[in-house]
Formats: sequence, structure tokens, C-alpha cells
Amino acid sequence: MEEIKINKNMKGHLEIMKAQGIKPNFSELERVFKKERHTIKRYYDGYEGKTAVRSRPSKLDKHYEEIKVKITLPGITQMGLYQYIFNKDNEIGTYSNFKKYLEKHKLKPTKSSKAHPRFETAPGKQMQIDWKEDITMISKHGEIFEFNIFTSTLGYSRLHDFVYSRTRIREDVERCLMTTFKYIGGVPEHLLADNMATVVDIKGTTKKVNREFAQFAKDMGTNVKLCGFHKPETKGKDETANKFMAWLIPYNHEFEDEEELLQIITNIRNKVNSTVHQTTNTPPILLFEQEKEHLRPLPNPKIILSYLVNVEKTRVYPDSLVYYKGQRYSVSPKYIDQHVQIKQTENILYIYHNKQLISTHEIANKVFDYAPEHYKECLKICMPYKEDNQIEEFANKNLKLLDKLLIKN
Repeated sequence: MEEIKINKNMKGHLEIMKAQGIKPNFSELERVFKKERHTIKRYYDGYEGKTAVRSRPSKLDKHYEEIKVKITLPGITQMGLYQYIFNKDNEIGTYSNFKKYLEKHKLKPTKSSKAHPRFETAPGKQMQIDWKEDITMISKHGEIFEFNIFTSTLGYSRLHDFVYSRTRIREDVERCLMTTFKYIGGVPEHLLADNMATVVDIKGTTKKVNREFAQFAKDMGTNVKLCGFHKPETKGKDETANKFMAWLIPYNHEFEDEEELLQIITNIRNKVNSTVHQTTNTPPILLFEQEKEHLRPLPNPKIILSYLVNVEKTRVYPDSLVYYKGQRYSVSPKYIDQHVQIKQTENILYIYHNKQLISTHEIANKVFDYAPEHYKECLKICMPYKEDNQIEEFANKNLKLLDKLLIKN
């Protein structure tokens, strides 16, 4: 402050001398203001001094419009948006600078917080599990994907896993858990679950794990504990994992197909596990190096195969197609909006409904694989005014076009 006052007095003195036509004695002024005489002369000649703040362009400026739009998305988080932009442009700088940029441009999203006590567990002791339900994402081509994410979190290291699932029946929970056990290379002592309808039987104020899932847990070498009623905070570590799924939000309308969506989910999981955790001040992947030694071994492969049997469940979409490994296969349109089971044996895909085989397809290098009879059934529903021979001609023509245009690279 004293320096600013001296500069202000000196500049005022020089202005008076200029106005009165007095030639300055720079040596005398140097003694009075304790400034180097050449510096004083520069001020006399019109120098205004350095600006208080130097304005520099930010590497985030080119993303400003996209940030401005995506920061308004419901459920968006600063970290989720940062990771999304960083994946597109890894030269934007640190997360700390990103937060400062949001604050500077008044783009910081509002958020609420609720305090809960923390519960620490020993290594290998506990895994918290839950569903992130009814997620809808739309590809850049306008295709709608409706799915769920099975989330799990090891209690000690906070290592997360996120598993994509179109449905969430009991068999999906079992399949997702086996996928997670394979990812972590072992089994925790017990699982902590909330009120999953497919694995928990609730009667009044009592609840218990249903017999089928209890047997599954036993076969896997673990057991199941349940959260108390109205106490989801006891499962807070996995509730935190659910928040990370907000990282998906910026990718809405940005991904190509289901295959890319699955890769995005995997990338988010890997990034979460390599990011410093606020409680432990350590990335989960590093703490997991200590925890994995305390996990129980994976069950016998024969036991795992007895549950997997290479069957997936999915819904039939309005175009009469089901999804399997990034491709689409047809069934009769009478099964639209119903759930079917899919099993691949060698190069053949079998599709069942209530244990009845309803369609088979050879695994092909196509985006869409319509059986001609299914396509014609769809056309008859959409164009009831056309004769059978017209339907036949229209179907043959369009199926040939589909085969040419929709071969996967």
C-alpha cells in the first residue's frame, strides 16, 4: 500500500511540473521518492505502470459454449464434466484450474450435501452393492439405450466396479457379481445390500435374503448382510459410487453405439479407481494392492459355469430387435416390449421366450440382422393397406439395402 501511495504522489508531482512548464530535476526527485531516476523519467514521459491483472486466454475458452450447456444438465457434477472435457482435450489443465474457470464464469453447478457418519471396514471384509436404475442415454444418431448399472465398492480400498445390464432380475445380480469377482480376482467375506427386490424378501418390518440368492452367495464363498430400514447411509460408500455415474451425463448424444457406451463406462470406472479418494487421500487402485491379499479365492470354475450358462436377458425393442454384443437380431414383433433370453453356442445365437425357442441367427458382421419373416411381419403391421406381394417386394428391396449399408467395419 505504501508503494502505491508513493507512485500516486510521484505521478501527481510530475503532472504539476508539466502543467507549470518546470523542467524536473530527476536526481532530486530520486532522493525524494526513493525511485531510480530513469524510472521517474519514464513516468514523466507518459509511462502508466504495469496493469494490476494480466488477462490471458484460457485453454478452456474454446470449450466454453459446451461447458455452459452441459453444466445445466440435471445431475451433472464438476468432476464428471471435467473428465468429459479432459477426455476430448487433455491440454485443458488440472481439475483445480477447471473449478476456478467455472467459478470465474459463474458456471459452478448447485449441489446439496448431507452428512453421514463414516463406517470403516477391514481389508477383504465387505463389498457394498446396489443398482443405478433406469438410465437412459441417446447416441449421436438418436438411438435410445435404456439400461441399469450394477455398482459395487470394496469397503476398505473403495475400489469400484460398474457393470452394464439391460435388466435387473436376480440372475442379473448374480451375473454382475461374478463379473466383479473376476475383475477383483477374489471374493469378499460378505456383501452389504439394500432392499433389492430380486434378492430380498420383505414382509412388514422384517426382511431377509431370499433362498436362491443366499445359496448363490454360499456357492461363491461369501454371505449377505442387509442394511437396516431407512438407513441407506450404512451403505454410503456405494452410494458414493452411484454419484460417479453422473460422469455419464456429458456423453449423452455423444457416443456412437452400445459398444462405445460400454467402453465409456469402463473408462469411467478406471478413472474413478485411479483418482485420489477424499477420505483415504489415496487412489482406490493403490489401496486395493493391500486389500486383494485378504480376499477369499474365486470359487471353482465349474460352480461359476453352473450359474453363467452363457445366458443373457434383454428386452425386445419397438423395431422388433434385441441387442447382443453391439449388434441387433430380430424376433417376431409380437414379442415387442417383452423380455427374452439369449444364448450363444459357437456361431449360432438362440433367442428364447419363457423357455421356448423363438428365433435363431448366425452370428454375422451386421449392425442389423433381420430375418425376412420378422421384417415382413413388421411391415404388415406398419402398412396394413398393402397386398402380400407388395410387402414381399418392399421387404426384399429394403433388406438388400440394409445388408449393403449396415455391415460393421
